Amino acid sequence: MTPAVRKAVIPAAGLGTRFLPATKAQPKEMLPVVDRPAIQYVVEEAVAAGIDDILIITGRGKRSIEDHFDRVPELEYELQAKGKEDDLAAVRRLTDLADIHFVRQGQALGLGHAVAMAHKHVGDEPFAVMLGDDIMVDDAALLRSMIDIHDQRDASVLALLEVPMEDISAYGCVAVDEVEPGLVQINDIVEKPAPEVAPSNLAVVGRYVLTPDIFDALDGLEPGFGGEIQLTDAIEELTRTSKVYGRPFDEGRYDIGKKIDFLRATVEIALSRDDLGAEFGRYLDDLER
Repeated sequence: MTPAVRKAVIPAAGLGTRFLPATKAQPKEMLPVVDRPAIQYVVEEAVAAGIDDILIITGRGKRSIEDHFDRVPELEYELQAKGKEDDLAAVRRLTDLADIHFVRQGQALGLGHAVAMAHKHVGDEPFAVMLGDDIMVDDAALLRSMIDIHDQRDASVLALLEVPMEDISAYGCVAVDEVEPGLVQINDIVEKPAPEVAPSNLAVVGRYVLTPDIFDALDGLEPGFGGEIQLTDAIEELTRTSKVYGRPFDEGRYDIGKKIDFLRATVEIALSRDDLGAEFGRYLDDLER
């Protein structure tokens, strides 16, 4: 019987240089999208997909992430005393979302290095990897579908997105064969190739469901692109010994490490909110006149 995916790993140790100076003193994962930090959307997505055990890989200067998911008795007392029951329920809910654990990555040595640090926590179970600056607004549909594919095929699954060929050098890129609609088998994966040598315009983005043999592939892996331990290099090793699948998708993702996507997420999520959408929509309409 294929083990269930019960755990998620969220790497959140990066420096966030694309958002300086805002991220000089606060983690990029804590930048607010409307009224929640970006990483909260990622944790809530994991929970919505049925995952109840989450390990967040942090680094220097990331303590506020831990504080965000911790109890603050003084704040709770103040909210209760003032009768702010909705606010009190919201902050208490954060601590009850899932079993959330933290480990610090002493040096930002790459995504592969961050995932390798999760081995002791994950053990010999399959697990999801969810990048902390990619948020999905799809009621966890993509992640659930990836978990379903893993359950059916007992294999690793990567989320794939078509991007303009001129942008492919910013991503891991895959060569694939179609298995069925909505499912491909990955034959090769290359980290940040130049457009002229990229095997396709299918980029690996933000969400992975990995079997525990990824840790064997990461063990002893030499630094790759950019002098970092690349998760893509370990996945390439997996493709040589076992099947690795891809789940193409085309909507719901915001790369909030990009300023334009951060703004787009803020506007579109606000418009979708029952408590904000109508009023904000009227403001935007007035702004366009």
